[in-house]
Amino acid sequence: MVISGERLVDGRLKIRHLVLVTTILDAGGVAAAANHLRVTQPVVTRGLKEIEDVLGTQLFGRGPRGVTPTPAGLAFVQHARSVLAEIRASADHLNWLEEGSAGVVRVGTHTAGANLLLPQAIALLKRGRPRLLVSVHEATPDRLTNLLIAGEVDLTVGRLPAQPASGTRSIRLHPEPIVIAVRAGHPLAGKRVPIGDLLASPWIFPGATTGLRRELDESFSKLGLGLPADLIESSSIATTRGLLLESDLVAAVPALHVYPDDALSTIDVDVPGIRRVVGASLREGRSTPPAVTLMIDSLKAAAGQIVARYPQVGLLDE
Repeated sequence: MVISGERLVDGRLKIRHLVLVTTILDAGGVAAAANHLRVTQPVVTRGLKEIEDVLGTQLFGRGPRGVTPTPAGLAFVQHARSVLAEIRASADHLNWLEEGSAGVVRVGTHTAGANLLLPQAIALLKRGRPRLLVSVHEATPDRLTNLLIAGEVDLTVGRLPAQPASGTRSIRLHPEPIVIAVRAGHPLAGKRVPIGDLLASPWIFPGATTGLRRELDESFSKLGLGLPADLIESSSIATTRGLLLESDLVAAVPALHVYPDDALSTIDVDVPGIRRVVGASLREGRSTPPAVTLMIDSLKAAAGQIVARYPQVGLLDE
C-alpha cells in the first residue's frame, strides 16, 4: 500500500498517536507504555491499531515476549519524534513572544571540543538574558547527533566532523589545532623536537574509537612511523591532565585544553594532516527559535574572543 501524505493530515492521525508510538518504543512494550502514560493496556493496544490502520502498515510485531518495532515502525517513530519536538519548540517560541526575554535553549556538548567556547558563550548570553534557561546535555558525539536529529536538543557544540551528519547543518566557529602536551616542568617543554624522536617517550593517545585517534594513527602512518611502544589510551581530558602532571608522559590533545592551563606546556612538534574545527550543529530544515538564535550569536562572539586571546589557534579557512 502506498501511503498518501494527505491521508496523514486529514484529521485521523492525532498527536496522541505520535506520543503513543514513541512511548511504546521507549518503554519497550505495550504494558510498560500504558503504565508510563497512566492509561489501561487496552487503550494503548487500541490506539496502536488506530495508527496502524491510518498508515496501512504494521509498526510493531506482536509476539509472546511483547512487541518489536518493524522497519516501518522505527522509521515512523523517528519522524514522530521530530514532529513532537517541533510542537514543544512552538511552546518555547510562544512563551518567548509573550514574556520577552524568557525561553529555553537545550545544548548538547562533548567537553573535549568545547571546554572554553560553550561556558564563555553561556556567560555572554546570560548577561543580557538572565531569564533564559540554558540546559546543557553532555554525551558522546554519536549520541549527540542522535539527540539533535530527534529534536531532544536544539543544537550541539563541539568539534565538527569533516562532513555534517545527514539531516544536520554546521556553523564553523574557530579552529582548534592539536598539540603535543607535557607538564610545565618537562625537560622537552617549549623545545623543537622531530616527532620521530618522541617515539621512545611514554605517550597518551585518545581512545581507539575516537575521531582524533583515527587521525593520529593516519598521521603517524603517513610519516612512516609506528605507534609508541609505551602507550596509554585515555578519552578523559581530566585523566590525561592528571597523568601529564604526575609524570613525563606526552599527549596529543586539543590546544585549548593546554593554552589556558599554566600547569601544562607544549613541545614544538608538527603533527601533519590534523585540521579540526569547533562549531555548532543544528537540525536541517527546522525553524530556529529566538532563544537558539541568541545562543548562536553568543557562540560566535565567544569564538571571536577565544581567537583574539589565543592567536596561535589561527583563523578559519575560507
